[in-house]
Amino acid sequence: MTKKYLTVLGIGLAIFFAGCSTDKEQVVTPEQMNFIKSQFDNTLAIAQDPTKIPRTTLEDGSLKTVGIYNWTSGFYAGNLWYMYALTGEERWKDEAIKWTEALDTIQYWSGNHDVGFMMYCSYGNGLKFAGKTEYKDILVQTAKSLSKRYDENTKVIKSWNYRKAWDGKTEWFFPVIIDNMMNLELMFEASLLSGDDSFKKIAIQHAETTMEHHYRDDFSSYHVVDYDTINGNVLDKATCQGFTDASAWARGQAWGFYGYVLCYRYTKDPKFLDFAENIANYMLDHPNLPEDLVPFWDYNVPDEGFVPEWDYNAADFREIPRDASAAAITCSALYELAGYSKQKDKFLTAADQMLGSLLSPAYMAYGEENKYFILNHSVGSIPHGAEIDVPLVYADYYLLEAIYRAKALSKN
Repeated sequence: MTKKYLTVLGIGLAIFFAGCSTDKEQVVTPEQMNFIKSQFDNTLAIAQDPTKIPRTTLEDGSLKTVGIYNWTSGFYAGNLWYMYALTGEERWKDEAIKWTEALDTIQYWSGNHDVGFMMYCSYGNGLKFAGKTEYKDILVQTAKSLSKRYDENTKVIKSWNYRKAWDGKTEWFFPVIIDNMMNLELMFEASLLSGDDSFKKIAIQHAETTMEHHYRDDFSSYHVVDYDTINGNVLDKATCQGFTDASAWARGQAWGFYGYVLCYRYTKDPKFLDFAENIANYMLDHPNLPEDLVPFWDYNVPDEGFVPEWDYNAADFREIPRDASAAAITCSALYELAGYSKQKDKFLTAADQMLGSLLSPAYMAYGEENKYFILNHSVGSIPHGAEIDVPLVYADYYLLEAIYRAKALSKN
């Protein structure tokens, strides 16, 4: 990668690694890395069409794929970019380019907020790891498309289009989900690449509005907030994938946490650092967080006072496996936060422990059941009855990112 196109993440991590150290001589063992490679080899052996993108496995163990407009479409290309970054092997770069460039038309799409996931995890990593400068204009165009979903009255980026809540009656005309914080990386980076500060201004305003309306006093987050497009008032606070409207859906907490860490990376505004630290402490100090630091799919599942609104028996879900995807997202963000925070030791220790758990046989996908992904035991959406206790492509993405960050620390 040329110095001209070094992203702010690269700069931030360089500073971070200079200020941190770890006693871990080896982040992953050769056996673990060989296993990870073998899983990707298995997938690539049958996934030939880059418009049919690996997402998870079906009940019979076969590979489930999605199209380019699915919100997870950029993660597989991102995984391949991280494999290239971790190994230096050109074959992963060649595959990463193939799976990235299949997403080309997404740059003009504004159908929902997920273009940040789709294009920054793919094209963004191509620019970062391989100096693919031709990807610059594609990322800027994607940010222009995402900007169309920003509203001056609500001061946030609209996540989904119109839909109804779980009760089948409440209508959401301008729903914003906590996941949307992850798309701000694209907006910040687009301002750096283009010199157009409008993208950065939208990102900052979205983050500030989300701080005000999505978060409770204990720094847990609602999943969905619906806004009035005329006066910007909040109309509803609810969940779509968590245990209850009032509970702390684990992956949602991870999305928000990661989002505020990256907001501090780009702005150096101390309010974002303070907010990220508070979210991290909420999760790490939560009484329901298991000893291995891999959370239940919702932090409040073990609490008797929480009863879901949707048509499932709450007792049926108190023993649901953990959400490895939430742990992987949190782990990756903790490594970065440790570089900024006075609580460095706490956050770095937690990240190391979390990564160690994910790389253990309890979560690594050894055996015949899962031939195509690295991690088991992730959760998509229990209320929808979808992807419960399965491998998920984005869990692998954030695991690889966490490994990459931990290895950089170890080398330093």
